[in-house]
Amino acid sequence: MLSCPTLFEDSAKIPPATESIKYIGSKLKLLPYILDMISGTDAKVILDGFSGSTRVSQALAKSGYQVVCNDISAWSEVFGTCYLLNQNTRSTYEPLIQELRQTPPKEGWFTNHYGGHSNGGQSVQNDGCKRPWQIHNTMKLDGIRDRIDEMGLSIIEKSIALTSLILALDKVDNTLGHYVSYLKQWAPRSYNHLHLEVPRLYPHDKKHIVHRKDVFDVAGVDVDLAYYDPPYGSNNEKMPPSRVRYASYYHPWTTICLNDKPDLFGKSNRRSDTSDQLAASVFEEFRRSPSTDRFIAVEAIERLIQKTRAKWIMLSYSSAGRSTAEELNEILSHSGEVVKVQKIDYQKNVMAEMKWTNEWIRESNGKHQEFLFLVCKE
Repeated sequence: MLSCPTLFEDSAKIPPATESIKYIGSKLKLLPYILDMISGTDAKVILDGFSGSTRVSQALAKSGYQVVCNDISAWSEVFGTCYLLNQNTRSTYEPLIQELRQTPPKEGWFTNHYGGHSNGGQSVQNDGCKRPWQIHNTMKLDGIRDRIDEMGLSIIEKSIALTSLILALDKVDNTLGHYVSYLKQWAPRSYNHLHLEVPRLYPHDKKHIVHRKDVFDVAGVDVDLAYYDPPYGSNNEKMPPSRVRYASYYHPWTTICLNDKPDLFGKSNRRSDTSDQLAASVFEEFRRSPSTDRFIAVEAIERLIQKTRAKWIMLSYSSAGRSTAEELNEILSHSGEVVKVQKIDYQKNVMAEMKWTNEWIRESNGKHQEFLFLVCKE
């Protein structure tokens, strides 16, 4: 195996500004270390295979890399199109956003299913269910969302309008950061009024690419480095099969992007296509393979790394994930040279470099930590 050079600096880079929603598993705090590790490679074109909130893709693009942004969610594709494919200044879209601000509110599908009255401070409605937004904001949502479809916008214009709408809704919601349950008492921010702003766009001359595909379908693309941040299946052996899947956490954003008025179920009015049977990710899978007795999630990571053509692979993973330290260490070691490992301890709020993956095995037990692995496949 060829030796892979390292050019790492001692301190983490200051990341460029990024913008997104509240997001479980957000890599906002890890951006300095992700950029620092990547700067020690010769990579110029990077695949962000699980782009999610697109913060990593935005930071990479602003740092001068050419980005292939991919995620299976419709709203992540909208964010990627907004931030990566636009090549105009923010002021270009001010007339569009101003027109949407002036759209009259109306009672429609979103208000009927997601809007609630204050009810003396409680979000619980007559049907006994809690709601993610107050009705004055869902009525604005109904009016604006229908208007977006009526305007004959280009793909980029529509993505910018939808991103603006989602960002505004995120600021007035009644949640703890996800949409599988809502607060019983209205959050103070939910009383505020929805206000659209032009997203923090930036002009660029790179030819970025945005996909909405299964990650295995893009693993073979021609890039220098692939960054993977897969959803983590819990390592709790008692985790029941009926637990909520990661894809369902942000189901309203999908519905807002598609405006498809889907069938709903449950007290949180989830999309029917986010049920546990339909929305499961193989990387979250809690079961073992009957043929190998290995966790299916572990085998999925191994298969993804094997299928990846990039010279460099960076993997972000949590000690709370389904893979054990020993299993992941074995997968990475067999895939190439493990050039660098970094960990962040969320309890101690400390980031430390680790020179060998066996240090991870010794130190990860019993702690909630996140790790960044850099592997050179050549």
